[in-house]
Amino acid sequence: MGRLVAVSVLGIALALLGERLLALRNRLKASREIESVDLPNCHLIKGIEAGSEDIDILPNGLAFFSVGLKCPGLHSFAPDKPGGILMMDLKEERPRALELRISRGFDLASFNPHGISTFIDDDDTIYLFVVNHPEFKNTVEIFKFEEEENSLLHLKTIRHELLPSVNDVIAVGPAHFYATNDHYFSDPFLKYLETYLNLHWANVIYYSPNEVKVVADGFDSANGINISPDKKSALCAHPQTECLLPYPLPPPWYIYVADILAHEIHVLDKHSNMNLTQLKVLQLDTLVDNLSVDPSSGDIWAGCHPNGQKVYVYDPNNPPSSEVLRIQNILSEKPTVTTVYANNGSVLQGSSVASVYDGKLLIGTLYHRALYCEL
Repeated sequence: MGRLVAVSVLGIALALLGERLLALRNRLKASREIESVDLPNCHLIKGIEAGSEDIDILPNGLAFFSVGLKCPGLHSFAPDKPGGILMMDLKEERPRALELRISRGFDLASFNPHGISTFIDDDDTIYLFVVNHPEFKNTVEIFKFEEEENSLLHLKTIRHELLPSVNDVIAVGPAHFYATNDHYFSDPFLKYLETYLNLHWANVIYYSPNEVKVVADGFDSANGINISPDKKSALCAHPQTECLLPYPLPPPWYIYVADILAHEIHVLDKHSNMNLTQLKVLQLDTLVDNLSVDPSSGDIWAGCHPNGQKVYVYDPNNPPSSEVLRIQNILSEKPTVTTVYANNGSVLQGSSVASVYDGKLLIGTLYHRALYCEL
């Protein structure tokens, strides 16, 4: 009788294990392949060889890149080299990437930058918010950009118990931001267990010097985050488009969150108390990573992973592919989703972000190179 019970328990455990593995493969889109969608005027950016995980572009055309991300279980082409912040001036005829010098006192040796965001205050001071994983821990670093010296002055390191596994950040003030936790746990093993069990414990945190709180939760793996641009609502690109709410709307408007393993973009209404409520979910057929917003149109640009298994199980003979989506009129009844760029890894591996400025497109990657395109 005891043996029968043991065999039954083992059978149930194996069935559960098989079901979870199949579910994880589906969430990773492990069997998906893509057809190439090329852009005619593109070239690889010199000086970026080991990842450009996130990109943020200022209204004046200065683009910032976080480079050299290293995570447990993630491939790296430069495992012993610290990360850094690069900058390109997209108004130049032939822009090139320059590494920004960071002020003394900041631990450059353990710098491991992830998501980034910029904020410009009323005095035109430029702040750069950087998710950092020194020794695979979690902090948010705030820098002041000093344009004349092309350098960053480190102002503050933020640690908090509600930020155990920070992925991305969107600045909404000189010391205020929203951040995504892609996992509830900080321990790598528990992260993998959480992903395997599909616990939906990831969340969005609002941080200010006076208040830190959970403002949205229940995500599979909350990843990229961004905000609708000032004086332009992504609700409708054109007033005549049928929308859910009147056009235009007074700012502030919406927060966008990518749930990478659920293949979704969440649209969240931002309230005056900084709380968020869900307004809409857009389902996609890819793993959505970072989100950028075109300030002139309100269109959302997403760097995506068509096949997530290739990202985490790296094979140089079958590398991860890249995909860039453009989402127009996200709050209309039928948003327009366009594949702007797709590559099987022969040029660009593991695209994580796409950001546009004045007819120019920058595509970054988790651990590979970066692409500059003229649209």
